[in-house]
Amino acid sequence: MATTKVPSLSPSAAPPVPTTGTSAGSAVVRLCGVTVRYGSTVALRETSEWADRGEWVGVIGPNGAGKTTLLRSVARLTSYQGHIEIDGVSTAGLSRRHLARLVAYVPQQPELPHDMPVADYVLLGRTPHIGYFGADSEADRRRCAELLARLGLEAMADRYLGTLSGGELQRAVLARAVAQDAPVLLLDEPTSALDLGRRVDALELVDELRREWGLTVLSAMHDLTLAAQFADRLILLADGEVAAVGRPSDVLDETLLGHHFGARVRVLRDEGELVVVPRRSRSTPPLGDRGGHDA
Repeated sequence: MATTKVPSLSPSAAPPVPTTGTSAGSAVVRLCGVTVRYGSTVALRETSEWADRGEWVGVIGPNGAGKTTLLRSVARLTSYQGHIEIDGVSTAGLSRRHLARLVAYVPQQPELPHDMPVADYVLLGRTPHIGYFGADSEADRRRCAELLARLGLEAMADRYLGTLSGGELQRAVLARAVAQDAPVLLLDEPTSALDLGRRVDALELVDELRREWGLTVLSAMHDLTLAAQFADRLILLADGEVAAVGRPSDVLDETLLGHHFGARVRVLRDEGELVVVPRRSRSTPPLGDRGGHDA
């Protein structure tokens, strides 16, 4: 897609919306005219978007823009009007068990029973593949053991969740989601509780798993710099509507971000990667440069 040049704005003017056109037909996730209302409030309005097989789509926007609502709609955790398909199948008529075989959802604050061993927690991800009156099989346990090893949790299999660090918990949550063997992984602010180093580690792990197993990832992300580094494409939501969609280099435009986030930002390039830097609304000199009397 060619980069859209965004002109200077008057205070009330909205920038033009960069778009990528239509999918080439390999979309795994499709939203068509999806609208979500909470009482009289429209949280998501007439949204039609898609994610290709193996693609990482980052959903960005200010607080209350509709990011979580979009993900919860795909996971059918909230009521909506419109149409959503996963792998060509409408989600509306699917049982919860069948849908869980297609979509794995990691909320901002997953339930984490402190007294549950890590191995048992990850095994919960196999629930959609176990019959209503069945029990986990040797194949299920083997699959979970493989994931524990792959995510560096093998030595912690018997430890309780309540004894893990934030980074270890994040890997356990991801292991449980991947254990569903669903082609679509939904992540709602997956690194919000982690420090900077652990954020990068967690997202690199998601990226490795995506590439190895062909997962399609939709993730709501607050950190725009990390969104630029990991997502193939970005959807910018504002007031429940799509304000822009495209490559990170197109969507992460200073004028566009400033208008929708209500903040001054600089978008820089560092060794070929985009860095979004917030700026103070007004310049204040350092304390030592403000004059005054010596003690």
